[in-house]
Amino acid sequence: MFELSAHAQDYLNRTKKFISEEIEPVEAEFWQQVHELNQGGDWTKWQWPTELENLKAKAKAANLWNMFLPCPELGQGLSVQEYAHIAELSGRSLIAPTVFNCNAPDSGNMEVLWRYGSEEQKQQWLMPLLEGKIRSVFCMTEPAVASSDATNMQATAVIQGDEIVLNGRKWWSSGLGDPNAKIIIFMAHTPDETKGRHHQHSMVLVPVDTAGVKIERMLPVFGDYDAPHGHGEISFDNVRVPVSNFIGGAGQGFEIAQGRLGPGRIHHCMRCIGAAEKSLELMIDRGMSRSAFGKEILKLGGNLERVAEARVAIDQARLLTLYAAYKMDTLGNMAALTEISAIKVVAPSVLEKVVDMAIQIHGGAGVSRDTPLTGFFAQARALRLADGPDEVHKGMIAKLELAKHGYSTRRKK
Repeated sequence: MFELSAHAQDYLNRTKKFISEEIEPVEAEFWQQVHELNQGGDWTKWQWPTELENLKAKAKAANLWNMFLPCPELGQGLSVQEYAHIAELSGRSLIAPTVFNCNAPDSGNMEVLWRYGSEEQKQQWLMPLLEGKIRSVFCMTEPAVASSDATNMQATAVIQGDEIVLNGRKWWSSGLGDPNAKIIIFMAHTPDETKGRHHQHSMVLVPVDTAGVKIERMLPVFGDYDAPHGHGEISFDNVRVPVSNFIGGAGQGFEIAQGRLGPGRIHHCMRCIGAAEKSLELMIDRGMSRSAFGKEILKLGGNLERVAEARVAIDQARLLTLYAAYKMDTLGNMAALTEISAIKVVAPSVLEKVVDMAIQIHGGAGVSRDTPLTGFFAQARALRLADGPDEVHKGMIAKLELAKHGYSTRRKK
């Protein structure tokens, strides 16, 4: 079921070699430079080390570029399930997805523009994104409402003549601090009493420098601002853009969002699995290289059982995620709704548990920046909220399961 074509296996092998030879030898120094360059808290001065562009140029030259996009004319022609294996490899590194131009939120935004964008939108925004010349932002979550129910959205995109007027406030807009962020996809309510509640939201393209767009602040995750990528809070005050900036037309926001989130969840979950594998490796190496009370610390207490538990959990999560990807490729996103929600619950939780074990084995080093473990832990915990919290996905799984037997989760009138 999960056998790779020769084409996909070649990409997998070359990606593994590139990470091993080009990224891993420089990654520790790279992140040290990131922290040195972006001290002081002024996000307007954030910058990437020059090494990033060097790595991206090498990846592009090796054709290890835009591998997430199944379109052979723009990407590398890999299916969702085939790319999933590559996403796992890239998840072992905190910088690899960016090096390969396969990073969130850009990958999801590029897929939206590829599937739903007009030719003009593709030329103006998709092509520079595919070339890695600019970065993008996705604005959906809002600070004033429970965003686990997207229909709560208060931000508005109202048509006035030949313009769209945007108002509202968004936060946790990933990539907003990036010095190369040039375009925002803004999701908002477009009121229309003639349409159902899931056909009154729209996605709108908004250049970052548009009048009325104000970046209010960057938000720390566990005290770290994730510079120079960043997660920001941003306000839109009577922002005006042409009607042609609707993606796919007014009222199509939810339809587009589902198309965007399906493959994106595969990517997130496989990167979690890659990070869990890296964490387990670090845990074993650390535990077998240090001794206490006359034994390697991995042989103390229940640590060996924890290694076994980690192996079982990682393999289970991988198989479930690959199965979800397989169903998406063969039957479509709607047929894979249960599996897509299931992996979103499972994969971040597995990473959270495995990296917690690894941190414990590392002792004080585990909570420092000497290893990628704290970055992996923040990634895992944040993903239990991002793209829908665990509880929403469990609710979806239960709803679909009851429907198989003719029942509904709705309250009785």
